[in-house]
Amino acid sequence: MTDSSAPPPGGPLVTGSEIARLAGVTRAAVSNWRRRYDDFPAPAGGGVNSPLFDLADVQAWLDKQRKGQDVSQEVQLWQALRGVYGDEMLSGLVDVAQLLSDEEEPAPDAPPADVVRLTHALATSTSPAEVVSALAERFTDSVRRAGSDQVTSPRIVRAVRHLVGEAAPEATLFDPACGIGTLLLAVAPEQGQRRCGQETDTRSARFAQLRADLTGRTGVEIVTGDSFRDDRWPDLKADLVVCDPPVGDSDWGREELLLDPRWELGTPSRAEAELAWLQHAYAHTAPGGRVLMVMPASVAYRKAGRRIRAELVRRGILTRVTALAPGSASSHALPVHVWHLRRPVSLGDAVTSVRMVDLTANDPDGSLDPRPDQVADVPLIELLDDTVDLTPGRHVQESHRDYAAEYRALRGELAENVQRLAELLPELMAGNGPSSMEAGPSVSVADLARAGLIEYGDPEPVSVSDQLDTDFLQGFLRSAPNTRRATSASGTFRLDGKGARIPQMDIAEQRRYGASFHALQEFEERARRVTELSRQVAAVARDGLGNGALVPGETTP
Repeated sequence: MTDSSAPPPGGPLVTGSEIARLAGVTRAAVSNWRRRYDDFPAPAGGGVNSPLFDLADVQAWLDKQRKGQDVSQEVQLWQALRGVYGDEMLSGLVDVAQLLSDEEEPAPDAPPADVVRLTHALATSTSPAEVVSALAERFTDSVRRAGSDQVTSPRIVRAVRHLVGEAAPEATLFDPACGIGTLLLAVAPEQGQRRCGQETDTRSARFAQLRADLTGRTGVEIVTGDSFRDDRWPDLKADLVVCDPPVGDSDWGREELLLDPRWELGTPSRAEAELAWLQHAYAHTAPGGRVLMVMPASVAYRKAGRRIRAELVRRGILTRVTALAPGSASSHALPVHVWHLRRPVSLGDAVTSVRMVDLTANDPDGSLDPRPDQVADVPLIELLDDTVDLTPGRHVQESHRDYAAEYRALRGELAENVQRLAELLPELMAGNGPSSMEAGPSVSVADLARAGLIEYGDPEPVSVSDQLDTDFLQGFLRSAPNTRRATSASGTFRLDGKGARIPQMDIAEQRRYGASFHALQEFEERARRVTELSRQVAAVARDGLGNGALVPGETTP
């Protein structure tokens, strides 16, 4: 087989991770070897951030350093495939699976002889099912390390399988964007269910079908085609639909499908392909059937999808939203959600609340069973506000909020600050008039700097001399004359170091003024805090009274 993207002729190429597996060490150890040993093989391909090395050179170096291990047949096969197919590993996986499934002699365009030999040797020592499963696992791992969403991550598979729970033996399962079949084949028991899938990529769909056949799965049928533009399962009504759809695809066919009956909750915008997948999945759900859809967290609150989210809630279709821990997806560390839908059997069968589960504080490999404080059952009416935000964390935190304790703490802090506020205002008496200070002797800030009495701090200068009080200095810098000099036409205050002047006084008098200026500054800061506390305590009181968390206290006549 020839391919324009395959590497140049030569031996198989391996990544740093594969070298680590060969030697039984970590990737960090391989990186250290590259730095420490001048004779470590130079990259033979790849890029700066993902170099590839010639397998024969690496094996020779490992043997020389006595760091190598025997290379298993599975590793040899994977490395041989990488050497032949390069970045087109899916084609290699399909060819290997085809070899394992056919009893006939290889076709003229079959893989090279060493790939055929290694494939049959490994299948003889293990089994065709183990070979195809191992290759699928390695492919998933290589794609994950490359930061791609091409396959569903093992963590998401584990989460969805856990959330699906039991499935009836006669159930029909469907995945409209099944990829290489990872999610479709992972949920529910291996045997008994009918499993249907569709995938737009021909190689992925073919490998998924061969994978199912070689692992002994019966009742599996996976077809190729664009699920939106060419739905190959128009009459299918499944008992369970699972899907980890492509994200960020604006070319999903909106303009061609504006009147499509699948959009019963509203026509998604071009930017909301995920909500198109959600409705496509729901359209293929039988009465009483469920949908579990992996969603980016942003779909829960984006403005463009508000109307469709509102319809999901209003009709009682959305039953649960589970926020998984950051790191569950392969290509990023952001949290992802799993939306649970159920098609009501009758008008009176719809849910009246949505269960919100927030696992974002958990380890991505930890328990998937939420603690009581990570769950909130939110009535539908509370979700139907202006934003229809379905982010679990927001509602879980609100549900477990202690309004009484919060109101009590804010009220106490406000009372303390109000009492202290009046005490901070300094005692001030009448002076000789507004112009007396300006008419008296003064000194410029520039002269003080040249004399070494101040240093320019951030944002205002400070005294570095026992002849000058800092509070006095900074207080007069904020006086009306200096403020007029330092304020620009746009209203921005910026200290004018050359033009600002302060009155000349002995240090005792400076300290008297400085104490008053300091008290005024603390008064202003506390007044701002009182304003913020007033806003917070009023909001808590209003919300608490409105939702029943607070009730009016006893009043005395």
